Amino acid sequence: MFFKQLATKEASLSYLLGCGSLGKAIAIDVVAGDEDWFIEQAKQQGVTITHVIETHVHADHYSGGRALAESTGAKFCLHANAAAQFEFHKLNDGDVIEVGNVSVTVIHTPGHTLDSICLSVSDNRRTQEPWFILTGDTLFVGSIGRPDLAGREVEMAGMLFESLHNKLLSFPDITEIYPAHQAGSVCGAGISGKPVSTLGFEKQFNPMLSLTDKNKFIESLTKEIPPRPASMDKIVAANTQA
Repeated sequence: MFFKQLATKEASLSYLLGCGSLGKAIAIDVVAGDEDWFIEQAKQQGVTITHVIETHVHADHYSGGRALAESTGAKFCLHANAAAQFEFHKLNDGDVIEVGNVSVTVIHTPGHTLDSICLSVSDNRRTQEPWFILTGDTLFVGSIGRPDLAGREVEMAGMLFESLHNKLLSFPDITEIYPAHQAGSVCGAGISGKPVSTLGFEKQFNPMLSLTDKNKFIESLTKEIPPRPASMDKIVAANTQA
């Protein structure tokens, strides 16, 4: 397996990963303007990008995912719940994308948005057990995603609690996590500048994960929500319109 993390605009983190021996790769959470970086990295690795995946419709930055998919012939993928006005490859909970010797499993984790997903990744040449999870805006290093973007923060906070405790936190503590943002992002409060962690470390030191009572979790998460991203409506429209 090869794995590339790109720190980009709006404190975003994008990813390119795949199987060099069988020449396949997927790109995750591509930011507009970075398309050439993915094309060049794929060329250097000798791979073809087969899927471009968004972990959700982003509200803080313009996506370059569709442009990259069109230029490479890859499938552009969103969760089936995504309110996009164009055709896309629909992902559902439990779907598995085979990228050569790498398996990527879709985990539907609503809460930040209704279409939020995480991606569990296994390198089958080593083991079929999950090695790491791309956690999107569901779980950050030191924080979690904000629940208010849909205007139903209490309901969404409840969904986020279920996604975290019933799905992500069921993985082994040694599982690495790679989020879609680091410190400086408006998508969560108190995000660390370190762009990787483990579930075990987050269970112990992420303040929101220590709240195992759902009502207390919702109260804490909705008490002090940061201002909504600037130009959010314009950015969402651009990322969803045909």
